[in-house]
This record gives sequence, structure tokens and C-alpha cells, in this order.
Amino acid sequence: MITSLELALLYLVAAVLGVVACRLAKLPPMLGYLVVGVLIGPHALALGNDSPGMHYLAEFGVVFLMFVIGLEFNLPKLRSMRTLVFGLGLAQVILTVLGSMAGNAMLQFGLAWAHLPWDLDWRGALVLGAAMAMSSTAIVVKLMAERLELDSPHGRAVMGVLLFQDLALVPLLVVIPALNSGASEMASSLAWAGLKAAAVLGLLLMGGQKAMHWWLTLVARRKSDELFMLNLLLVTLGLAWLTDKAGLSMALGAFVAGMLIAETEYKHQVETDIRPFHDVLLGLFFITIGMQLDGRALISQWPLVILLSLVPVLVKFALVAGLAKVFKEPTGVALRTGLYLAQAGEFGFVLLTLGVQQGLLRDPWISPVLASMVISMLATPLLITYSNRIVMRLSSSDWMMQSLQLTMIAKKSIKTEAHTVICGYGRSGQNLARLLESQRIPYVALDLDPDRVSQATAAGQNVVFGDAARLSSLMAAGLARAAAVVVTYHDTPSALKILRLTRAHAPQVPVIVRTIDDSDLERLREAGAAEVVPEAIEGSLMLASHALALVGVPMRRVIRVVQQAREARYGLLRGYFHGADDDGLEERGQARLRSVTLPANSPFTGISLNELALHSLEVSVLSIRRKSGAVVRSSDDLRLNGGDTLVLSGIPEALTMAEEKLLSSA
Repeated sequence: MITSLELALLYLVAAVLGVVACRLAKLPPMLGYLVVGVLIGPHALALGNDSPGMHYLAEFGVVFLMFVIGLEFNLPKLRSMRTLVFGLGLAQVILTVLGSMAGNAMLQFGLAWAHLPWDLDWRGALVLGAAMAMSSTAIVVKLMAERLELDSPHGRAVMGVLLFQDLALVPLLVVIPALNSGASEMASSLAWAGLKAAAVLGLLLMGGQKAMHWWLTLVARRKSDELFMLNLLLVTLGLAWLTDKAGLSMALGAFVAGMLIAETEYKHQVETDIRPFHDVLLGLFFITIGMQLDGRALISQWPLVILLSLVPVLVKFALVAGLAKVFKEPTGVALRTGLYLAQAGEFGFVLLTLGVQQGLLRDPWISPVLASMVISMLATPLLITYSNRIVMRLSSSDWMMQSLQLTMIAKKSIKTEAHTVICGYGRSGQNLARLLESQRIPYVALDLDPDRVSQATAAGQNVVFGDAARLSSLMAAGLARAAAVVVTYHDTPSALKILRLTRAHAPQVPVIVRTIDDSDLERLREAGAAEVVPEAIEGSLMLASHALALVGVPMRRVIRVVQQAREARYGLLRGYFHGADDDGLEERGQARLRSVTLPANSPFTGISLNELALHSLEVSVLSIRRKSGAVVRSSDDLRLNGGDTLVLSGIPEALTMAEEKLLSSA
């Protein structure tokens, strides 16, 4: 008999191995959780025990998932995308569910006429339709972000539909449990559930926002991370318990908690704090889903698995693309929207699990449907990667639209010579454009936000819709005859792509890149950037120059100090001393500073920095503070004394090794 501790260790080991494998294969971790669930489940290696306790723990994954979804919902966002969300999204979900029920009715009628059994009634078809209506937010958004398509026309359409799918999950969690009753009881159950949901939501949303803001402010003033985290768990699970006691789902309460916090200034802090709980528990949920897959059933029912894998994807693609055309999207945008949303999604597993728990789906359906959903999600990266080729084959007008777009870019730049190509027309890009205009220097700006482009064009500014990370857009903008290219937005992968394209096709054109800090400085320089402007360092230089001027340092000397720092390529300013609040996952691989004081009887007394050879550990010495208090800049021939404090620069692991070396005894 396996113990609870052994079972927990098994789940953790399986989860780690699955996520590592998916990272190596550049696949979403969710697929790794599903695969390891299949492998350790009762139908494969039978290592894991599919116990009620684990199911209950996995439910908390859904609770935190709904909490995070609630954080993403706010009224301004919904209002700005209302046509896509409540138009295209609503139509897609309703028609997918109705189509599933209609297809099931036709199959049932045809098989009954042929005297063949069919064990899926309209309630099971509704659950399947609702599950199939969902698309994978996690996979699609990640891939679109990597391809820089979130602000493209099809990216906005996809995000609108995904937002409504997330919102539709809330009423579906109420409706599905009510289906497990008679017709009259179902109507009363739905009415009663709707009444309770309206009462609870009304009570929470009417006065909940002010109460939540007051409470979070009260907790935040205590300045305790532990207290803030405990309060966050209390609010999430407390509201989940409240809706559960009201006869509704725990997920609904968590969703409301997220919505209430989304209206406060603590939203981003909460997202950071809740992410570890959300990811770990959701991973456990997907492992329990994978454990339900029966490989033997899949082999015996392989025609059904193939049918369920292909037909829903094709039908959903056609349905979404057709609806996008109805909502007056161009053919290419409509086809891409359909391709991006054709797969199943993580919420589909939630609805499917709920349908199984309510007895609306029988065992023979569970494994084939789960397998088909996993297959469709595995195919999503391929569909999105080859979406351009697929759309080109299906629509000649899309090729014409892309040609027209490139023509528009070329038209804007055809009369320009020695101009600046501005990649991104946000605040930094617009400020740069104003300065260039003041000096009568021509420019062409590329941006992927259609609203921003249309407004700037109407104002007479030389900006066009185009992806600066694509060679065709850069060439149409006159890259070969440009004087410079400036990347004004924070996106290192995109900047690296622009640098690679510029180096290959116009190596004489300098590229200036904007970054947040110095973490990618060397990487961008090696890729060919003529200048890299880290905002954090430039901000500190401006702050220092104002401070020096205000304390009486002559302006000429201030300018010289700042210029020397720039000429040293920020060498003296790179890195910073980390505190307890700087040790997030993103910071652990970045260079930082560390002070190490040599013992009075240090074995390194009298040797030079060159002989110390810290460079072999990829650690550099920026300065040395002598025991007397004097600070001297480092040089290879500078000799060390006992009691010296060395300021080291490097990544954490290298700094630790250097510190151990410096503090070691003779």
C-alpha cells in the first residue's frame, strides 16, 4: 500500500520530468503533465493512486486557475473589445455547442434507423460541445507572444474569442450540474442556481470592490509579505467556500475574488504572488486528467479517436473563420483566427471532468475524447507555425492584402533617403519621431497596433502598419538606404531578429536597441547592435547629473562625468547589489554586484588582481575599498592587502565561487 508521502513524491518526480521534457521539446508544460499522468495512471504503469484526496487537491488547481482568469477581467478591457468578445466570441461558443448537439441528434437518428446502439444523449452532447468550444489560452497566447502577433488584427480577434471562452466557463459550471435531473427539476434547478448566482454575485460585486480595496490596503500597510500572501489565500479560498456553500462551484467564488482584486492597484503584485500556487496545483489537476486515459481503450477505439481528433478541429476552424468573415474581418485574418482557435483547451478538461462527475458522460467516451483533445493541442504549434502557408494556399486575397501592405510601406518610404527606420511607435518611438522632425531628419515608423497607426496617420505622421521583425517589412521601409534603425520597444527576441536581418541585408546600417536594464547588453552587442540603451542605467545617469548639479558640482564637470560613464559603455554602472526582494526567477540569471572583505591574514595579501585570476570564474573586480577607507579603481597590477573589500560583478553562481575562493584559509 503506497503512503501519502510516497504518492506526493511520485507526483512531484513525474511532474518535474514531464515539464523538463516539454521544455526541451519547446512544448507547453501542460502537455507534459498530461503525458506523465497517462504513464503513472492505473491504465499504464499503475504507479499512482487516483484517490479522492488527490482529486480534491487537484480541484484547487481549477480554483486558482479561475482566480487568475478573474484577474484578467476588468470593465475597460471588456468595453474596448466588446464587439470581438460579445460578438464573435459569443457566436463561436453558442454555435459550437448547438452544432455538437445537432450532430449528435442526427447520428442518434441515423443509428436508430439502422438498429445500432448509441449511448450519448443530448446532455452528454452539450457537455462535449461545451468542452470542444474551448481553446487553449495557455498555448495560443504563448505562441502569439513569441511571434509578436498579440497586437495584429488576427491576434486581437483571437484574444477576443479567448476572453469570452474564459467568461463562458462561469455559467457552464452552473449549468452542467443542473443537467443531471428531470425536465421539470432541471428548469427549477437552473432557475434556482441562476437566482443564487445572481444574488451572490450582486452582493459581492456591489459592495465587494470597495471592501476588497479597503482590506488589501489595510494588509499592505503592515508591510509583511507573509501576511499579504496569507490574506490572498484567505480571500481566494474564502470566497470559493462561500459559493460552494451556496450550492455553486468553488471556481465561481475564486473567479469573483480575482475580479474584485483586478479593480485594485494590487493586481500585478497578486498575480506574481499567486503564480506558484496556480502553476503547481494546476499541474496536479492535469496529471489527474491524464490518469483517466486508458491506452487499451484507445487502441480498440482508434477510428473514433481519429474521428474525434480531425472532425472537431476542421469544423471549429471553418466555423470560427466563417464567423470572423461575418464580423467583417479580411479573409486572411479570418482564416488565421480559425487556425489559431481550432484546438481544444484546458477549460475543456475542466468541463469534461465535471460532466463525468455528474454522470453525463459514460466511461467508453472518456478516453477517446481526452485523447483527441490532447492530440489537437499537440498539433497547435504546427498549425500556428505553418499558418501563413496554409492561408496563402486557401486565399489568394491574403497574398494581395500582404502585397498591398508592403506597397503602403514602400509608398511611405520611397522618397526618403538616409532616413531612420523606427521599429515600434509607442511613447519612445513617438518622442524619437518628434525630435527627428525638429531636426528635419526623415523617418519611417513601423507598428502593429492598427488603432495607433490610424490615429498617427490621420495626424500626418509617417507611420505604417507592419511587423518590423519581418524582412519584407524592413525592406519595404527602405532598410538598404536607411541611415539608422531604432528598436524602441522592450523585446529582446524581436530585437535580435531585427539585428540578424539588418546584418544580413544591410550591414552598413547601424541599429540602436532600447532595453530595460543591462541583462542583455552583451548579447545584443554581439548580435550587431551599434548602441544599446538600458533605461535603468540612463535613468540613473540623469538622476546623478541632476543631483551633482544641485549640490554644487560645476555643470562642465557633471557633463564630463556622465560622458565618461557612457564612453566606458556603462562598465562602472552595470550590475547592482541585490536584496531579498530581488531574487525572483527572472533576476537569478542576471549579473549583480557583491562586496567581499578579505580576512586580515588572507593568503592573497600582496598578490595582484591579475594573479588572483577571478576572470577565470567570469567574475570581474570593479573597485577596492582599502582598510583605511580609500576607494581605488581596479587594475591588473593592483595588489591586495588584508582587510580590503572587493566589489565583484558576475552572476550569482560565479560570485559564490569567487567569494569562497577569497575567504578560503591558507
